[in-house]
This record gives sequence, structure tokens and C-alpha cells, in this order.
Amino acid sequence: MAIDVWAALSGEDIFSSIALVLFIIYFLWLYNWGKKQMGAKYGLVLAGIVFYLIFFLYQDLVWVPLVLFLLATFGKDILEKVPKSK
Repeated sequence: MAIDVWAALSGEDIFSSIALVLFIIYFLWLYNWGKKQMGAKYGLVLAGIVFYLIFFLYQDLVWVPLVLFLLATFGKDILEKVPKSK
């Protein structure tokens, strides 16, 4: 599945639009983290490498952080209802 930027920007494909928004969020998040840890140049290089790996080689990984975020946000109530074993 290649991300079609034009279809994402025009709103023709909802999954491409979501993937493009997630790319922007991930890129800025990784860049800010890398900038604090390693400096601006190396932070940009790190964000570029992760961008290449996620969006060109392993495109299914785009959805993993989104699913983890949704589980962490909305899954708290669900996990509290599960009975604990003795």
C-alpha cells in the first residue's frame, strides 16, 4: 500500500488521509524528541530515517502507534472491568 499524497490531500481516500496526518504527527514528535536528545541536525536525520522505514519499507507500522494510543486512552475502562485472578 503506497500512500498517495494527492488522494490524501483531496480527501478521496480516507486511509491515505489518516496515514498522512499520522506521518506529520510522528515526524514532528520524533524530530522534537531527537532534537532534545541529540541536537537539531541529528534529530532531523533520525526522524528522516524513521520516516523512510515506516512509510516506505514497513507501511503497516503506521497503524501500530495509533492502536496503542487508542488502547491506552479508551482501553483503561475496558481493562478495569476484567475480573482479576486470585
